[in-house]
Amino acid sequence: MKGDSKIRTDLALEVRESFEEDDVEIKGVVLEEEYLEEKDVKVTTVIIKDEKGAEAMRKPIGTYITIEAKKLQEKDDDYHASVSEEVAKYISKLVGDATEKGVLIVGLGNREVTPDALGPWVVDNLFVTRHLIREFGDEFGKKNHLKSVSALAPGVMAQTGMETMEILKGLIKETHPGIVIAIDALAARSVERLNTTVQITDTGISPGAGVGNNRQALNKESLGVDVVALGVPTVVDAATIVNDTMERALQTQGFSEGEIQSFLHEVSDSKAIHNMFVTPKNVDESMKCISYTISEALNSCFCGKE
Repeated sequence: MKGDSKIRTDLALEVRESFEEDDVEIKGVVLEEEYLEEKDVKVTTVIIKDEKGAEAMRKPIGTYITIEAKKLQEKDDDYHASVSEEVAKYISKLVGDATEKGVLIVGLGNREVTPDALGPWVVDNLFVTRHLIREFGDEFGKKNHLKSVSALAPGVMAQTGMETMEILKGLIKETHPGIVIAIDALAARSVERLNTTVQITDTGISPGAGVGNNRQALNKESLGVDVVALGVPTVVDAATIVNDTMERALQTQGFSEGEIQSFLHEVSDSKAIHNMFVTPKNVDESMKCISYTISEALNSCFCGKE
């Protein structure tokens, strides 16, 4: 049921899609699409240009790049390598020259809960270099084409008793990175996008927003440096699955659109399913593959690249 405010999603693309039924061109929002046939990857860029667009989309002004890769869950090294190249390309585009002052990569989430472990697992596979450059000097970094990269998986508030923003502000004050890259698991509206989609944005991130567990936002306003956020949707709201399944069933039974919407409205008012989220049964293997693909993209951006 498109446009339902109760359906949660972190993907700007899905928010934009919710307007399609009304054939509305949203003022202040630009949509660009590209299908890379040789890689079987679709790239959609949503640009929110002004406050009107931000109000309509309920998201901050900025650029949101969505890479849809249908086979991202599969064990196909060549396919994952091609997706990694695309992810690296758009990360490099958004971070720009800020890497000259160093990069802090933050893996958000709880490594003990697989659907929420993307960030920490990505950090586990990163090639960190800040300590090497500090020991051997800037010339060592230039000679080996290394940017100064540091990384941290700060855990969640239930483990630390601290907001992630509080932890990062202290780190930034001491290490002075030029940019922060935050990795996090997201929530999607579409089941088909679970573990097959990567969103990259230059607007920062609000950890836990997609599952209704809002923490303080990580962005330039709160941290004092630019923040690029990268995420993969690993869960979908149970209400979404119920609504979509019932809508298709009622359509095949010949019910009118008005009758369907009235019925779904009654179902959506049930509190029983609104705090439930669903993840695919193969999430363990998917997270291993996807986290490695993303870490390879980040490593190629900042290490060994002229």
